[in-house]
Formats: sequence, C-alpha cells, structure tokens
Amino acid sequence: MIDIYLGTSNKEKIKEVDKILEKLNIKHKVKLRSIFDKIESKSIYIEENGETFLENSVIKAWKYGKVINKCVITDDSGLNIVALDNFPGVHSSRFMSNSPYEVRMKAILAMMKDLEDRRAYFACAATYYDIENNILVSIEERVYGTIAYEIRGSNGFGYDPFFIPDGYNQTFGELPPEVKNEISHRAKAFSRLFNHLLESSLI
Repeated sequence: MIDIYLGTSNKEKIKEVDKILEKLNIKHKVKLRSIFDKIESKSIYIEENGETFLENSVIKAWKYGKVINKCVITDDSGLNIVALDNFPGVHSSRFMSNSPYEVRMKAILAMMKDLEDRRAYFACAATYYDIENNILVSIEERVYGTIAYEIRGSNGFGYDPFFIPDGYNQTFGELPPEVKNEISHRAKAFSRLFNHLLESSLI
C-alpha cells in the first residue's frame, strides 16, 4: 500500500476523492492522507500565480512534494462563466475569500441578473508528484452546465448550489453525492489520474 498525501485540508474534498478510490476498487492500494497531517497549514505559503488550473496544480504539487518528500496529489479547480469572460476562473477560491460561498454566489448572480447566457463549466486539474522518482502526471477535466437563477440545495461545497450540470435539472447542491461523484469535474480528473497511475504501475 502506498501513502499519498492530498494537498488540501478541505474535508469534503478528501471525502470526495476517497469515494473515487472506493469506486475504482483501489482503497487496498492507496492510503489517502491530508498533507496537513504532516505539516501545519500556516507553516507553508504557496503563491498560486499560474494562469491556468494546470499550472497552479503543478505549482502546488512541486511545493508540497519538496516540503514533505512524499508522493502528493494536488488539484486546482474553479468555476468559469462564459458570459463573464470565464470569471472567476483561476481566482474562484480567492474571489471575495473572506466571505462565505453563499455571499460569493449572490454577488455573481447579481453580476448576471441581466444575462440570458448562463453557460458555465467547472474545471479541475489534478497532479500526481512522486519527488523520489521524479514522476509528475497532470490531467484536466471539465463538466459543462449553466448557472441557475438562484441558490438551490445544500449538498456539496463551494459553488455547487447554483451550478446545473448539462443533462440535469438539479444543481450540484441538490443532486445526491453519489450522482455528483459520477459526473463532476473532480471525479473525472481524479478517476483518469488514478487509472493512469494504475496502468503505469505507479500504484
């Protein structure tokens, strides 16, 4: 069994990735841990100054890998709204970062109040970095949909309650977690990443 450290302290994100391991039937191969089991979150600062999700994911993987000298997986993800020039994009987590997501979503809905074009997509770039063997693998996936006219549902986290994935009438905040874990950007990216690691005999 290999220990892989996930570069997040977000318990909901850890649960989501753990469910992906379960679905792929590889929990006996991988022990998923939070990188903050090894370090204090305040002891490390990472400037996510990449212009893409992929760049930011790699920046975090390199930094965390060097700090703990273990295999790490990081991701960078965010919401892109077509009519707002893909805002908030790579700034999704930093947009109004001192406010809860409900306040952030209300601010975005106010920006969109006169917009008919509600198209949007979530993107997730996931990166595996094995510093000992100098192996780095990055994968990006997206899920397309639209922005609802109001916040709906309490499942998930982040911007989930106002994003309606294509093919559904419910937001990610309304859909059961098992459905979201089948179709989300993070589920797609991490599933592809773990499958690649399996096929390459890296885990």
